[in-house]
Amino acid sequence: MTGGIAHLAAGIRLDLAQRLADQRKTQRDNLALLTATMLEVRSANLMALAAALPRAAERADMRYQWIARVLANHLIVCDEVMEPFAREVLAKASAEGRVVLIMDQTKANDRHQILMLSLRFGERALPLAWRVKQTEGAIGFAVQKELLATITPWLPPETEICLMADRFYGTPDLIALATAKGWSYRLRLKSNLKIFKAGQSLSLAEQIANKRFNLPNIELTHRRIPTNIGIINDPGHDEPWVIAMSDKPTYLTTLDYTARWGIEPMFSDFKSRGFGLEQSQLRAPDRLARLLLVMSLALYFAVSTGLWDAAVNPAVDEKKARAVSQKT
Repeated sequence: MTGGIAHLAAGIRLDLAQRLADQRKTQRDNLALLTATMLEVRSANLMALAAALPRAAERADMRYQWIARVLANHLIVCDEVMEPFAREVLAKASAEGRVVLIMDQTKANDRHQILMLSLRFGERALPLAWRVKQTEGAIGFAVQKELLATITPWLPPETEICLMADRFYGTPDLIALATAKGWSYRLRLKSNLKIFKAGQSLSLAEQIANKRFNLPNIELTHRRIPTNIGIINDPGHDEPWVIAMSDKPTYLTTLDYTARWGIEPMFSDFKSRGFGLEQSQLRAPDRLARLLLVMSLALYFAVSTGLWDAAVNPAVDEKKARAVSQKT
């Protein structure tokens, strides 16, 4: 296993050297080794990582200390490391059409929350940037705004952007920000928000009860932020979807919100069904953020390997489709 990790680390090291030419070699090498070990062990538990780390040391606790030092290194800036990876996948998504950005929050442990901004990529999501904060509730708009400002320069020009977020983030502030950036949006709202139509105060609950599911030209809250609202109250849903959107509300434009679910498998990769972030025992936000960086790099290299394998070794159906395409 140690030889396999070292071989994988060598490949990652070369990739990082091309993407992060301005970063110190020792930092790139450390990230490469830790990422390769994460891919092999598939655990965020630092003792498990230390046990598998192919690094000469007399005791496992010395390897553990090495990992702790890497995660505490303030010169490793998550946004700077992620930028070239994010730019690449954003460019690929842009070439295929609309770019869907998904913002959501997940619990890191009993003290910390993660605000994550990801890209819808195929049927799932890939992490772009994140912030870790010590809080029990929702991370506020100031951090959301900073996160979106961070990735805005990474977006390809002349690209259609759609921002999606759950109800904790369906706020007038976020709607106004998306509008100012020229982005479309699908933001889930809390059903108790005050809305106005042509100056008249309306009850969302009454609109749902009366099956008025498409509400164009609505104003939100006392700030009267203009938007459109689509509502889906299908059987089987625990509660109706109330979606603020920039587009004309219809059943299909409201259903478009399902693209947000791509972030859930990604959170599972980070947590219970994947690396087990909860097992890290880290308590410093900056160290948790760098551990997320290592996990994110691992996800990117895993996805990249899968895309390469699919291109080089296509399934039988893919080969037939490719042959038909070439004939036509």
